Amino acid sequence: MNFKNDVEAADALAVSYKNLKSEIAKVVVGQDDVVRLVLTSIFCQGHSLLVGVPGLAKTLLVQTIATSLDLNFKRIQFTPDLMPSDIVGAETMDKERNFQFVKGPIFANIILADEINRTPPKTQAALLESMQEYGVTIAGTNYQLPRPFFVLATQNPIEQEGTYPLPEAQLDRFMFNIFLDYPTYQQEVSIVKNTTSDGTTQLSKIMSGEEIVAFQHLVRRVPIADNVVEYAVKLTQSTRPGKNGSPLATDLLEWGAGPRASQYLVLGAKCNALLNGKYSPDIEDVQAVAKPVLRHRIVRNFKAEADGLTVDGIIEKLIGS
Repeated sequence: MNFKNDVEAADALAVSYKNLKSEIAKVVVGQDDVVRLVLTSIFCQGHSLLVGVPGLAKTLLVQTIATSLDLNFKRIQFTPDLMPSDIVGAETMDKERNFQFVKGPIFANIILADEINRTPPKTQAALLESMQEYGVTIAGTNYQLPRPFFVLATQNPIEQEGTYPLPEAQLDRFMFNIFLDYPTYQQEVSIVKNTTSDGTTQLSKIMSGEEIVAFQHLVRRVPIADNVVEYAVKLTQSTRPGKNGSPLATDLLEWGAGPRASQYLVLGAKCNALLNGKYSPDIEDVQAVAKPVLRHRIVRNFKAEADGLTVDGIIEKLIGS
């Protein structure tokens, strides 16, 4: 994939994104925002946490994206008895009594970590270490994960029995927290028609792993004005209660977002601009990714909970202030 310059590469990404959306829409009805955010996090070399009730086609969505991107896909069902070796792999002894490393399901391009909050912290940590380091270390040997590498973890927001909620420090590893809502009436009618017939949909390969890696580097090279970077940092700092934060945060929040939020706001804005055919992001691009970047990085205080304020509602107040 050779482009004369970054402008040509940016145009190619915008075209590929449109084709990807059309291809994914053949299988996944609606969820346009979810698809946009998942693809944004892939092009930003980030990971996403998908929160939604069962039956909203989370697995189908990831499988469809993996197929359209011509990537290797693995699904890991997290359970209370899952061990770290079930994810990363383990050393076994062969017939000649030599140890050999058998790779776990983590060695794929796209990982669906289904119901990540159903497994104990030790196993969660094994996945999160791989997400951060892009590799695993077994018996002193480091094994690099394939690139691109992307984790989509899911959580069920309604069942809390027998779950191990991710601590805030581990939630911070995820670029986006994406909320998956119920389909509209018309969308649900289309879903039922499509899934109760005998037809199958053939998906085309829109982009290769090599192209995705090239686009990931392109996103980081996108120029951005100082005032947009400053806006992203100010927005992050406005979530922090205390003397350096905003009065709104002091009034409503227990804890605010760290510097990683500022980094992801800028990266997300750069990618959002490219996907919409622009060569440089503006403040609206930062705002377009603000909710998924911030909603798992801020904690409401008792007053906000008692007043019935949602995290998204507080973020909207901070953007508007």
